Amino acid sequence: MVQQYQSPVRVYKHPFELVMAAYMRRFPKCPLIPVFVDSEIISQSQSDDGSTVVTKRRCTIDVEAPRLLKRIAGVEYLYFIQKNTLNYRDRTLHIEVHNETFSSRVFVRECCSYTVHPDNEDWTCFEQTASLDIKSFFGFESSAEKIATKVYASNIKKGKEIIEYYLRELEEEGVTCIPRWTPPADSRGVTTSLQLPSASTARGIPVNSINEGLSVAGPSELVAGSPDDKLDADYIRRYLGDLTPLQESCLIRLRQWLQETHKGKIPKDQHVLRFLKARDFNMDKAKDFLCQSLTWRKQHQVDFLMDTWERPQLLQDYYTGGWHHHDRDGRPLYVLRLGQMDTKGLVRALGEEALLRQVLTLNEEGLRRCEENTRVFGRPISCWTCLVDLEGLNMRHLWRPGVKALLRIIEVVEANYPETLGRLLILRAPRVFPVLWTLVSPLINENTRKKFLVYAGNDFQGHGGLEDYINREVIPDFLGGNCMVCDLPEGGTVPKSLYRTAEELENEENCFLTDSIYKSANIFKGAPYEVLIEITEASSVITWDFDVSKGDVVFNIYHSRRAPQPPKRDTLGAHGIASLGPVNTQLIDRSWVLGRDYSMVEKALICREGESVQGSHITRWPGFYILQWRFHSSTTSTASSLPRVDDVLASLQVSSHKCKIMYYTEVLASHDFRGSMTSLESCQSGFSQLSAATTSSGQSCASSTVSR
Repeated sequence: MVQQYQSPVRVYKHPFELVMAAYMRRFPKCPLIPVFVDSEIISQSQSDDGSTVVTKRRCTIDVEAPRLLKRIAGVEYLYFIQKNTLNYRDRTLHIEVHNETFSSRVFVRECCSYTVHPDNEDWTCFEQTASLDIKSFFGFESSAEKIATKVYASNIKKGKEIIEYYLRELEEEGVTCIPRWTPPADSRGVTTSLQLPSASTARGIPVNSINEGLSVAGPSELVAGSPDDKLDADYIRRYLGDLTPLQESCLIRLRQWLQETHKGKIPKDQHVLRFLKARDFNMDKAKDFLCQSLTWRKQHQVDFLMDTWERPQLLQDYYTGGWHHHDRDGRPLYVLRLGQMDTKGLVRALGEEALLRQVLTLNEEGLRRCEENTRVFGRPISCWTCLVDLEGLNMRHLWRPGVKALLRIIEVVEANYPETLGRLLILRAPRVFPVLWTLVSPLINENTRKKFLVYAGNDFQGHGGLEDYINREVIPDFLGGNCMVCDLPEGGTVPKSLYRTAEELENEENCFLTDSIYKSANIFKGAPYEVLIEITEASSVITWDFDVSKGDVVFNIYHSRRAPQPPKRDTLGAHGIASLGPVNTQLIDRSWVLGRDYSMVEKALICREGESVQGSHITRWPGFYILQWRFHSSTTSTASSLPRVDDVLASLQVSSHKCKIMYYTEVLASHDFRGSMTSLESCQSGFSQLSAATTSSGQSCASSTVSR
């Protein structure tokens, strides 16, 4: 497999002629690079006017390889052929290097160039590309590749340091300016001051791959302070951080690929680097990952989100989060008082799209703040810190549709904002927190999960707590800090009068999150609405959440070991009655007997108009579970009775004998809750005796009903 490498642009703030004079002093030997043993000139030629000089050398390299490998290979040194083409007229030096030793087994090729900086003719740029193709090497292909990589990495800085060393040496000798080359016709017999060094006076230069090393840069649109159109190694350290040669190479090559294949706006280097880090600098994986995100950003116009989206007043009043100074590392700090936020109310009032746009706006703002802090603190800052206060977290935050929306938002963020979270500090985590963590953690990248720090109670105070990461002057006063100004909304319960209707939530269009998590159902007097759930594994958890938007209903859960066989829709309505209209197909056969063919596993619950109900039931047996909603009135029959024909016909004629619900249900595998269910005991939830009775001994029970 061919390994490709690309260095960043290294800028010498000296004229090309002076840099060449320093470069020539590295021949035939360079004591600053011990692995470079010697070099000899094989051939040398120049053009008629003397503007171009071509020099070919054989370079001797002592590679730090294991003695066993050297003995098997039968060599002590490696020989490389170097061809230099120096053009005084164009002020360029092009260097081509390839290996002479083992060329049939291993092929190393390098191309280097010294050119004048495009925006400053008194500066000189150095660039380098290299490739390594190991076909066969006595069974030591992997070792040979590691040795080559180690040589590159260990000498990454030496090339620039050596040039600068000889530049200082020239300055000490009083040589600070060398005239540019002029054609003989214009020189009036005066020879140019740039003379070709002889073999006897030249001092050695190692193979450029060893001297200059390898590096990498990133995509186009550079941040302020970077070179206009080229990436210097100093810029990489200043704005991107310390990268290994291979990491720098991946960044530069991915940037070049984007410039060649993508039209329009190219992401900044910091953004591209995050995608590489998220895929451990695997070029192919990072390329696919980034391309999918760029397509998503273009499709949803995310680049314009900060300027076009206006936060609804409801978010300004009830979304309890905001940016607040920075942590000890200079990272932007975001504070979220999740325990004080009515997540269910926000989802019901705004829908998922508005909440997603809110989160995306926060991420975009976080990227901008990272760039600003990079300039302010003079070091790379590529991520932020999030502080989450969970005081007040309870069962209402585990509202399943809200958690479902949260999971989808997490998926979007993980797919498009990798490596942006530097640290997540979770404070005052209650006993219910493990349940929430069990639900969301599978969608969070492993590298991200390692950045989570969770503190229960007041453990975050004192040594080893919050002050290890945030200055006390910045910590808000409600967390025991000295900062009295933390401009966050107080939160509270969103008024139900602001809730959106089921139709509004279902008919959302052009949103990021498709497929409404709710379903609507009509319940007629005498014609219940039923949902069938098949359970294959005992101890699975059935969860439900529904709102009664019209009328009063009775909610039941039944179990049967055999599958219900409802009548065919095309010939019969419910219970054999000819279909006369919108009658719900019922699942419980009219011939079934309660207690023999099916059983009730939850006590009947009467739910009034306007109520929001949520709960869960741990199944004791596999089989078929039926969730049933029935019309309720003062004359409603008992739970075990079946609807009469007269009731069904009456329900079709009397519009007032109709209820409406919006519901959501989900089945969770037993292992998702195991070990966490006892935490629910601390919540404002009740456990039905009936559910407890149908659960095996020793098994935690979590059937809860919460009405708001």
